[in-house]
Amino acid sequence: MKIASELVPSSFRRSLKGPLRLLYVVTFTNAIGSGLTLSFFVIYLHNVRHFSTAFATSLLGAAALVSLLAGPLWGTLVDRLGPAPVALFGLSVDAAALLWWAHVTTHGSAIAAAMVLAAVGGAAYGPTSTMLARLCPEDLAHAFGFNFMLLNLGIGFGGLISATIVDLRHPFTFTLLYTVNALVTLFACTLLVRLWRYGRAVPHEAAPHERGEGWRVVVRDRRLMQYVLAAIVLIIGGYGSQEAGYSLFVVNDIHLTVHVIGVIFFFNTSTIVLAQLWTLTLIRGRSRTRVMALVGVLWALFWISLDVALHLPPVAAFVILAVSMVVFAFGETLLQPVGPALVNEIAPEHLRGRYNAAAGLAWGLSGTVAPLLVALYFGHGLGHWWPLSTGATALVGSLLMLNLRRRLTPSEDGRVPPALEDEGAVRG
Repeated sequence: MKIASELVPSSFRRSLKGPLRLLYVVTFTNAIGSGLTLSFFVIYLHNVRHFSTAFATSLLGAAALVSLLAGPLWGTLVDRLGPAPVALFGLSVDAAALLWWAHVTTHGSAIAAAMVLAAVGGAAYGPTSTMLARLCPEDLAHAFGFNFMLLNLGIGFGGLISATIVDLRHPFTFTLLYTVNALVTLFACTLLVRLWRYGRAVPHEAAPHERGEGWRVVVRDRRLMQYVLAAIVLIIGGYGSQEAGYSLFVVNDIHLTVHVIGVIFFFNTSTIVLAQLWTLTLIRGRSRTRVMALVGVLWALFWISLDVALHLPPVAAFVILAVSMVVFAFGETLLQPVGPALVNEIAPEHLRGRYNAAAGLAWGLSGTVAPLLVALYFGHGLGHWWPLSTGATALVGSLLMLNLRRRLTPSEDGRVPPALEDEGAVRG
């Protein structure tokens, strides 16, 4: 009990009930479906549907661009309609698009299905972040960290299931996985209906001309804009490149079988599940920008390890890939609670949807650029240089995060609890 109380502070335990608990169940359920097909986008198009690598990676980049363009719309809708209606619509359309994606056979159908999936992808991130900030305002880092832990626990289960089913020689196994993903998404959608009254729009008492300045307020916030820029570079050096080229590099360059991908990612998700609460305690009261800078260093080590694995025999390569994935996961446990907490710390309540959507642009932009870089390297026979250059990008993201620190108050940077900062201001 003592260990649990140290890992989970009382402020978070008080919030962990009713609606917040149900939102976590929705996260976990939906993540199981996502885990079934995670990182198979390029492999599915290239190795199963026999489209070119250039087409697959370009489509991934185009999908990220569509998601990027749709993000501001979802942010505005969250502020005007509330997070629950937006999330329900997004999950419903996502399920239908997954069924379509499971049966694509032509370039046209693949493009159309991918665009729909990308357009509704942003309809889940912003609403979930907004609802978490509402349901657990006292401890944002733990709220987002616990959500991320459950997300990865679900993805881990899904990845293990997919590892036992997926087979490149039998395309039907991929159709089955995407179909099950769609059904699980629909089930998560039915659970989310019960959170309707907690996810309605928050009325804002500002004058009409002030209400119309929503996005102008967001864009003028230099703290947010600098965070988005730093996050774009950092995520290109992490998630974006991992999703775009990791599976392709492991299968086609290191020459491991597709079955090991699910197992390797299980090391990732299990590390997150086991370490997340501990890292939340570790970063409590520490500079958020410095923590995110450390993430870039860890991710650079991950990419260096991937380059080393290229020169090892299969068994040794698998071992180093598994270990490096643990390092990557540790970086994730640092980034995921801190980034959203910082954004929601500086966001006005009536603009949380837009602020979270703006932060989500980092994922869209990095997801657009990273596949293009993968296509550039692999298309010109420079795939062996890709891991090291990606690691260097992660380090640049670290420097940008450190530069953001001077624009933040101690409270916004996580160095001082907000209550203490307010008390200090009163005394001064």
